[in-house]
Amino acid sequence: MLGFYWPNMAIPSTIRENLQQVRQKIADAARRASRKPEEIILIGVSKTHPAEAIREANDVGLRHFGENRVQEWEGKLGALADLRATWHLIGHLQSNKAARAAKAFHSIDSVDDWSLAQRLDRAQAEKGSSAKLRILIEVHMGGEESKSGVSETDLPELAERLLTLPHLDFSGLMCIPPFRENPDEVRPFFGTLRKLKEQLESRLGKALPTLSMGMSHDFEAAILEGSTEVRIGTAIFGTRPKNP
Repeated sequence: MLGFYWPNMAIPSTIRENLQQVRQKIADAARRASRKPEEIILIGVSKTHPAEAIREANDVGLRHFGENRVQEWEGKLGALADLRATWHLIGHLQSNKAARAAKAFHSIDSVDDWSLAQRLDRAQAEKGSSAKLRILIEVHMGGEESKSGVSETDLPELAERLLTLPHLDFSGLMCIPPFRENPDEVRPFFGTLRKLKEQLESRLGKALPTLSMGMSHDFEAAILEGSTEVRIGTAIFGTRPKNP
């Protein structure tokens, strides 16, 4: 049974056990795909979970974490600044929060707009760091109006324009496909994203090492289709806490 967290209760000891189970499933899926498990990065989706749960996961070896909202993450960051971890923004980002996101995250995994990319580039330049900000393009797949992302048709133009921004490191693609009870029914979406990445690599003459696809319900199917980063929340942290 997955662990639950409620305010003022101890962090569930099952986080360690959940991580072990998820890692084993990643390894099994990688072997089925004739891949090495270490090729796949596990991102713990920690949105709505407290800083204490993130620290607990970090203590047992999780090094990548994904958050959906800038403001929520800013409220946790002070308590976790000592951790050696990589912080990913995986939720939709509004342009007016680009500067705050560039300061708070190591990677913006949901870029879907040229003006947003420009703002991120300016924000990274203003930080005065020589390091580039890693970004992924989120691709809209499945036609769901509730989902964000650039269309498959507009993807090549946006990708080409991103290469002109000197302070961003365009590393690959991300998607959130429609939910299906049977994960095998989601595999065609993952396969399409992989083909889009390969087409972009040929078009741009640039390697794009990252395919961020697959969540708690379907990450094994995503790995079989070439995912290099899986974003898993419930299977690690348990169900999201309700507001008190």
